[in-house]
Amino acid sequence: MNEKPRKPQKLKARLPRGFVDREAADIRAVNEMVGKIREVYERYGFDPVETPLFEYTDALGKFLPDADRPNEGVFSLQDDDDQWMSLRYDLTAPLARHVAENFQEIQLPYRTYRAGYVFRNEKPGPGRFRQFMQFDADTVGAPGVQADAEMCMMMADTLEALGIKRGDYVIRVNNRKVLDGVLEASGLIGDDTTGQRLTVLRAMDKLDKFGLEGVRLLLGEGRKDESGDFTKGAGLAHTQIENIIQFLQWKTIQYTPVDGGVRLETNTISSNLAVLDGFVASFPADNPLFLEGIGELRTIASMTDAAGYDRTRIQIDPSVVRGLEYYTGPVYEAELTFDVTNEKGEKVVFGSVGGGGRYDGLVSRFMGQPVPATGFSIGVSRLMTALKNLGKLGADEVVAPVLVTVMDGDVESMGRYQQFTQDLRNAGIRAEMYQGNWKKFGNQLKYADRRGAPIAIIQGGDERAQGVVQIKDLIEGKRLSGEITDNAEWREARVAQEVVPEADLVAKVREILDAQAEDRRRAKQVDV
Repeated sequence: MNEKPRKPQKLKARLPRGFVDREAADIRAVNEMVGKIREVYERYGFDPVETPLFEYTDALGKFLPDADRPNEGVFSLQDDDDQWMSLRYDLTAPLARHVAENFQEIQLPYRTYRAGYVFRNEKPGPGRFRQFMQFDADTVGAPGVQADAEMCMMMADTLEALGIKRGDYVIRVNNRKVLDGVLEASGLIGDDTTGQRLTVLRAMDKLDKFGLEGVRLLLGEGRKDESGDFTKGAGLAHTQIENIIQFLQWKTIQYTPVDGGVRLETNTISSNLAVLDGFVASFPADNPLFLEGIGELRTIASMTDAAGYDRTRIQIDPSVVRGLEYYTGPVYEAELTFDVTNEKGEKVVFGSVGGGGRYDGLVSRFMGQPVPATGFSIGVSRLMTALKNLGKLGADEVVAPVLVTVMDGDVESMGRYQQFTQDLRNAGIRAEMYQGNWKKFGNQLKYADRRGAPIAIIQGGDERAQGVVQIKDLIEGKRLSGEITDNAEWREARVAQEVVPEADLVAKVREILDAQAEDRRRAKQVDV
């Protein structure tokens, strides 16, 4: 018996894990935000550059191919010349390659910015995606930490340009040399302590999340969280732990200069320079690397204070770690300090939306000579979420297109409808001619309603013979249908449908759109 041939299975439409489709509202919100960031970068004298999505895998630095494929962390493929290429993991490594490859042509210091998607081959989760946008700014060829100070100031100005007011953000600054000096002063020296040092740095990075006691546990045997999961600690001795805790207390204590010395106080607003003075007095580490880092932080503090960026905006903070294998000097992080409501309905502090630091060794890998560099990166997607919570993004809604309806399908009529559409577009008004099945006019009005079209243009044979068009105010018509109860109110209300000469089409449409915009403005004032 012959079996019936199986029907071919339909291809299942499915989105790859860790990736998202973006709708019009989000795309416009990102464009709005990126435009404001770009304006600040340009004002500081930075110029754009663009690098490709793919780089040779070895150029990314940290990720190198093994026998079968590059290590986990990047999306990779092998070219026909057997070389491994990977989707970029961030925007900094490609910039380092670009600078090295074009070193003779570019002008140092090289001040540049770029926005684009980066890709992480990591396990996706809630709010954690494999593709996301970053917006970076970098200065290459500037050895002095005044370039780092400028980056911190530009981060502050960028957040304010996006509508985040002072008090709702802080730029936190530290120095890898200080951190490395503290680890050395705690006895963590030599290649055999590399793994332990990384565990210590990760623990220090958890200060805001777990507090001093939580960090103390992570520096010792480990910490058990509320769910019972245990995180193994760094296994330090008691004296080592207390040495690092003493360093971290710098974050929670403010210092006030008195009679040539310092007095330790809490909840005292003081300058970053005063904080540094107090810290050095209370943590006298006789370590050259530590003291060099403190000196660089002094320079940053002096410059930002002189420029009017006080401790409420740019703050020296010992718990900033960032880029465990990436940075060589100052590191900084932009943190939003206001509360948001998470998916569980809980009030939480929003936290970091970007950061960066000095990476003097990255370009040098290609050059065989030192090339200093510093820069920072903004997490566009994360920052966009914060701005939406504040109501700072997408406040000016894009008005849907005016719909030119189709009453007759002959070539002459279609040409007339298209001419109306083009006249509106040429006047700067969004417009579209209906492209579906025009024979069912009711479907056209349903389409206009679903699209949120503000106006419909209607011309049948009678109107065409008279050289006129009907202009239907769909927004006002919807409101009137629910509010007007008698003919007197109808006569006093704004007319929802008018007949005008073809020559007056554009002017009348603009008049109605302006009236609708005024209605929206008044409605917002009432809501406020």
